[in-house]
Amino acid sequence: MATPVAFNFYCMSKNKRIIIIDDDANALYGLLAKLRIEGFEAIADEGYDKMEVLEKIKFFKPNYIILDVALVKLNGFKILAEIKADPATSKIPIFVFTDLSDSDSRKKSLGLGANFYLIKTELNLDEFVVKFKKIINNKEKTNENF
Repeated sequence: MATPVAFNFYCMSKNKRIIIIDDDANALYGLLAKLRIEGFEAIADEGYDKMEVLEKIKFFKPNYIILDVALVKLNGFKILAEIKADPATSKIPIFVFTDLSDSDSRKKSLGLGANFYLIKTELNLDEFVVKFKKIINNKEKTNENF
């Protein structure tokens, strides 16, 4: 397991914290770079170890989670369910960003507590970041909870 020191540097500023969980390296690190350029504190997890993912979330205390539910090593739906079942993490808004475009996956994700369901083939990374920022800015302006 990665030690908390490995990502402690990114916990220092007052920017919005985001954790991205995705096993597609291009999407993961591309999105990580784009969010950091936009001023977000962002860390990545490749979704290989469930306990590591959940511990990172608890330690980093992100304001938002971007999760691909189509992970090779883990069941992304179970990760989503565990995040929402834990009182320490249940209120964190989750943006599912995945290749799964079927209605069952969408319904399952939203039913488990995901706040948004976005499909990778419909948005490139730049478009996703624009949409993500627009959603969170609108929510903050209206003081609306997710």
